[in-house]
Amino acid sequence: IDRGFAEEVRKTAYADKMRALEAARTMARSLQLSPQEAKKHGLSVNQDGKRRDVFALLAYPDIHWENLVSIWPQLDALDKAIREQIEIDALYAGYLERQQADITAFRRDEAVQIPATFDYDLVGGLSNEAKEKLKATRPSTLGQAARVEGVTPGALTAVLAHIKRQQKAASA
Repeated sequence: IDRGFAEEVRKTAYADKMRALEAARTMARSLQLSPQEAKKHGLSVNQDGKRRDVFALLAYPDIHWENLVSIWPQLDALDKAIREQIEIDALYAGYLERQQADITAFRRDEAVQIPATFDYDLVGGLSNEAKEKLKATRPSTLGQAARVEGVTPGALTAVLAHIKRQQKAASA
């Protein structure tokens, strides 16, 4: 067996699938309805005036692919694997957006300075383990604190909130 040929066939098939998927995603983003148009098609969405694309519509628990095919027949032409990926993308889009917002917030807060005299015992919500580890390592930024073994995201949030309260009190 010529492994080089088989590998090339797989690469080509993968590249073709990725192109088809990107084209389907572009189409799904371009197919949009206003809440009034959605209502006319029997779809129940928030009546907030915002246009929703295929991804946003599929995120509703009572809206399914078949509902959208009846509105946009071109969706029916998509390959089953591509369709399934679009449905998965729509299902997880909200979670991914939230995670991206969390990452952005963490990057913003990573550089927050922790005062050298910071008293971890005054931070509510910190476990004794986290307090001991943070007191032992004395990180100078929230980013350094995040890399201390045993310090959870919840502990970082508590430390950040305490720092912000101290800063607010100092500026008042």
